[in-house]
Amino acid sequence: MLKLDPYINVDAGTMNPYQHGECFVTDDGAETDLDLGHYERFVDTNLSRDASVTTGVVYGAVIAKERRGDYLGGTVQVIPHITNEIKERIVGYGRSSGADVVVAEVGGTVGDIEGLPFLEAIRQMKRDAGPGNALYIHVTLIPTVGPWDEVKTKPTQHSVMRLREVGIAPDVLVCRTKTSLEADQRDKIALFCDVTPDAVIDAPDTDTIYSIPVTFEEEGFADLVVRRLGLPDNPPDEAAWKEWRTIVSRLRQPTRQVRVAVVGKYTGNGDAYISIGEGLKHGGVAHDCHVDIHWVDSVELEDCASADEVAGRLAGHDAVVVCPGFGARGVEGKISAAQFARENRVPYLGICYGMQMAIIEFARNVCHLHGANTTEVNEETPHPVIHLMPDQYGITDKGATMRLGLWPCRLSDSSLAARLYGQMMVKERHRHRFEVNNAYRDQLTDSGLLFSGVSPDGMLAEIVELPSHPFYIATQFHPEFRSRPNRAHPLFSGLVEAALKAKAAK
Repeated sequence: MLKLDPYINVDAGTMNPYQHGECFVTDDGAETDLDLGHYERFVDTNLSRDASVTTGVVYGAVIAKERRGDYLGGTVQVIPHITNEIKERIVGYGRSSGADVVVAEVGGTVGDIEGLPFLEAIRQMKRDAGPGNALYIHVTLIPTVGPWDEVKTKPTQHSVMRLREVGIAPDVLVCRTKTSLEADQRDKIALFCDVTPDAVIDAPDTDTIYSIPVTFEEEGFADLVVRRLGLPDNPPDEAAWKEWRTIVSRLRQPTRQVRVAVVGKYTGNGDAYISIGEGLKHGGVAHDCHVDIHWVDSVELEDCASADEVAGRLAGHDAVVVCPGFGARGVEGKISAAQFARENRVPYLGICYGMQMAIIEFARNVCHLHGANTTEVNEETPHPVIHLMPDQYGITDKGATMRLGLWPCRLSDSSLAARLYGQMMVKERHRHRFEVNNAYRDQLTDSGLLFSGVSPDGMLAEIVELPSHPFYIATQFHPEFRSRPNRAHPLFSGLVEAALKAKAAK
């Protein structure tokens, strides 16, 4: 799977989550579009930085080649130099990964001016690879209007016209609709868009995205692609289909339910924490349980006048998750959420910033280190329990300057983390600049906080937990990036299990 993003940013690392949603991180530390998270969850393949191609990356590479003299003094142009760079990245990723097929998604909308070089590149792909080795699939909207929800195909017809203007004739149309298309509507779309009726694929709105592969299989989508590309017509893996249908069944008809408060400062955009939301769903699937996610704005918690008011907002939830983040806004709200979960013995999972906030709360209220904070928020704090990594001082560029990607973590014997993972050495994905200040680790430990996961050399804190609490665990890394619908991450599965126990105890 490969994403072609026409925006000029080099990557998603410095983009505002409100505008762009979550920044997804790969094993090799690439900060990418959230769509790569969907690819990994559906295809169950760990992608790399080569799977994310932006205008910034492409132009940066072409300009670097021009500066080196690779073009031998020639005039560098969009065609052929930019388009060749795009094609080389598509083909090169397929070869380096050993794939039989590359599914390359062009982001944006047909007609966007910044997307034209990418459309021209994929137009040339069919010419380069041969008609039987390239397939154009156009995802298009079929809106309904008026009081009777009349289906309108004109937007799709015009979208296909715009593609034809740049030399691309779609082979398949995936039609996003509110309800399934009727046979006559399919025939009309096929006629006006010059595709065969079986190439008009119905993609109606659904209650869960995990039902979409089942819908596509019923539509004969895979059979069509296999036939058009001349691939072996193998039957679907029955065991895999049975497992996937079980996932969908548990999402639609769970036997149990828990309510989880997810605390963050970007809750106004559902895409900002999408992998956390999906990870919680995966944990629910593992226990045949619906996870009712309640998004809580940490800024609103911060504005609460008292601990009782915070408790009023969070009471009634079976677990609390505190999300990652950067900067000072909403920090005190996250700290209040960690305090509520600790004092009321509510299952707690802190992720990245959520771990740092849990440590700050513990330092203030248990270790009595008044004014304890992170230097990210207060450089003058008397107790910098979280501080900047030593090798980060003096860095001004914000892009890709953090601890990124897969890092090893050694777990402690008899810890909650070790029980959840079922092994003593794990690897997880990171995205952060600040670390636990080792000068305070002994004091935190003496007060009851267990550093149950550390780097192999013991210098970096990765996981903390409270042995005296039913389930209170926080990680410096991002477990949500490695969770799968058929293989929930141990921390999300463990949180849902703890939430079920907490609910039963009530």
